[in-house]
Amino acid sequence: MKIHPYLAGVAVVAVLAGSGVGEPAAPVGVPVQQAAAGASADLELVAASTDVTAAAKVKYVFPVKASNVSWHKTHSGYPATDIFVACGKPFRATTSGVVLEVSRVDKYKKGKPAGPNNGGKFVSILGDDGVRYYGSHLSSVASGIKKGVRVKAGQQVGKTGKTGNASNVCHVHYGISPACKKTGDWKVRRGVVWPAGYLTSWRKGGQKSPVKAVAAWKKKNNCKA
Repeated sequence: MKIHPYLAGVAVVAVLAGSGVGEPAAPVGVPVQQAAAGASADLELVAASTDVTAAAKVKYVFPVKASNVSWHKTHSGYPATDIFVACGKPFRATTSGVVLEVSRVDKYKKGKPAGPNNGGKFVSILGDDGVRYYGSHLSSVASGIKKGVRVKAGQQVGKTGKTGNASNVCHVHYGISPACKKTGDWKVRRGVVWPAGYLTSWRKGGQKSPVKAVAAWKKKNNCKA
């Protein structure tokens, strides 16, 4: 009995699929090329679904562990906020991510123009959501916290204080931004998106995300603050 070449091809594909080798078998009556294209589309859907699942796993926590804190909706000069809290309280990673920059030494000189040393002792973290989170005026940075170290949401990375240009008032300067240059871009690092609404959510256990706002700022401003 002669086997039609097309049916033979389908049979071969089916055998390969059953053995775990090659592309999935094409249904009878569907060209192999079309079936392969369908399989690729399915893989793309799976990848997209995985990305969504990963994004959904991002957890946010309020960056300061203390019972008595306050913050403003506005900030002088640029979008950021000051979280007023007693000195020595734990400053925590807003979300899981990797440490980008750390300053363990207060290099601020009173009377100097605004610059990268204004924050005194600080930590900046690139979250798993792609957003950079920055806290400064710390009294100290936790042991083991350095560039490239991975941290978890809620992990203590320092203690609140009044180093740098803090006007001798205990508080944390808190900024949200895209990690444009990751290091050295202090005008962006100090904050480009208003944090107050997100802090309010996180303080109540909510999970409001700044991802869209940060992406929109980056697209509009091309990382120029």
